[in-house]
Order: sequence, then structure tokens, then C-alpha cells
Amino acid sequence: MARRTAEDVASSRATAVEAAIDLASVEGLEGITIGRLATELSMSKSGLIGRFGDKQALQRAVLGAAVERFTAAVWTPASDAAPGIARLEAIVDAWIDHLRAGVFPGGCFVTTASVEYDARPGPLRDDVAAVVRRWLAVLEAEARTAHEAGDLAADRDPADVAFALHALASGGGVAGRLTDDPGALDRTRRAMRQAIGLPPAPEARR
Repeated sequence: MARRTAEDVASSRATAVEAAIDLASVEGLEGITIGRLATELSMSKSGLIGRFGDKQALQRAVLGAAVERFTAAVWTPASDAAPGIARLEAIVDAWIDHLRAGVFPGGCFVTTASVEYDARPGPLRDDVAAVVRRWLAVLEAEARTAHEAGDLAADRDPADVAFALHALASGGGVAGRLTDDPGALDRTRRAMRQAIGLPPAPEARR
């Protein structure tokens, strides 16, 4: 009986985190409170507190799970491609696809969190900054591999390439939603391909 209860708690915790990810992608992590989430899930506040402890622990759990969702949508599909330019191309495609498919209802979760915490000191800002640094390091490593293989222009700094890809994906997704521009993601994809020295794709992904 004790094991079944532990499994039930873990399952309900995971359900709460998944619901909170969708909510936070639209309203931000600061919009996630124990009371708000309890109402969304028709649970008691005490039940949620028992699963997370406090609001900050809930927010950090949500951020971690959101990163896992992003990883599954963007990195995992691209990881089978050869390191370097082929993998960068696959990352660009998967990145745009995840935005187009609405993996997060509010667009890129990390972009939303970055804007929310860029000037707000504290543990959550540190967590978000660490997430962005890790992703930039992944992109830079692939760009460096492409550079060493001669697939990236000799004058291109791998760190600059990584920064450009991150900035384009973040800015393009936000601008497209804000202006209701249906072509924003196509333009973003073309710009990201240009950033890694590739020609425009034969046709835009839908």
C-alpha cells in the first residue's frame, strides 16, 4: 500500500508539473502559485504543498521539466545527425518545428523565462541563466566542429554563430506571435540557415 501511495504522489506531481509548464509558458513562472495551480487541477493547496514544498520549489521543478520537454522536441531529433553542420541544420529544423507545433502554448518557454528573469536577481534567474548557457555551449560545440571541418566560413566565430541562432529563434518566435505574422517562422528559419552558411531550404516546413 505504501508503494502504491508513493507512485500516486509521483504521478500527481508529474501531472501538476505538466499543467504548470503550459500555464507558465503563457503567464510566466511568477504567474504560477500553489493556489492558482490547485484551482487549475481541482486539488487542495495542502496537497500541492505536500508535493513541492513551496512556490519556488514548484517553479524550479517546472523549469526543469520544461527544459526536458524542449530537449525532447529539439535536441533529441537532431542528435542522430552527424556532428557539425549537419547537426546544426537538424537543430534549426527541429527548433522551428517545435515553435510551429506549439510544444509550449506560449511559444519558447526558455525565451519567456529569460525575459521574465533577466533583471530579477535570485535563484530562478540563476537557473534560467544556467539553462541558456548550457544550450549556447551545445550550439557553440557543434559550430566549432563545423568550423574545424571547413563547413563554416573561416572568419565565423563559433560562439557568435551560437549566439546568433539563439537570438534569431528567440526573437523570431516572439515577433511572429506579437504581430500575428504567419511568415515569421519561415523568415526565422531562413535567417538561422544563413547564420550557419546554408542556402534557404527548398521549401518551408509546415
